Amino acid sequence: MSPRPKVGLDIKEILEAAAELADQFGMQEVTLAILAKKLGIRPPSLYNHFDGLGGLRKKMAIYGIERLYEVIAKAAIGVTGDEAVLTISKAYVNFAREHPGIYESTLMAPDLEDEEVQLAGSKIVELTVRILQAYSLEGDTAIHAVRGLRSILHGFSSLEKSGGFKMALDLNESLEIIIKAFIQGIQES
Repeated sequence: MSPRPKVGLDIKEILEAAAELADQFGMQEVTLAILAKKLGIRPPSLYNHFDGLGGLRKKMAIYGIERLYEVIAKAAIGVTGDEAVLTISKAYVNFAREHPGIYESTLMAPDLEDEEVQLAGSKIVELTVRILQAYSLEGDTAIHAVRGLRSILHGFSSLEKSGGFKMALDLNESLEIIIKAFIQGIQES
């Protein structure tokens, strides 16, 4: 039996439904037809909210980046220095674990240079720069450090998701060791 059509559907409900699909099946499986079926509407109705699949991917990327920012910002409350870096790093990786499709969506905007996508991402960068100020990093040096941390966290998350860590070692312990090495490195630079 098909779901009952929803009246007055808003973009938030659409994105939440798309996020559920993405987490369950992966972003490649989130199509307009499948999303419309989940929502109990006809696919053309989605065009009232965005321009085709590319528009959905853009909205999903922004949605995912904003959710990731919320998780990291919450983790950063009340902590500074090494503890803050460790806490936001764990929050990032846990977000990718708990919401693999939403996390994947953060990387799938049709145009990563899009102003709205950039604005959403800049909040994460700004928060991370503020956290790294505890190490007297400023300007380009701070941005290089943010890039390094993101590379570590994304690489770790991607390798974990793809089954790249087969050894019988605790992944959270590995992550903590890696982040502590990163912290030591930025303290020495």
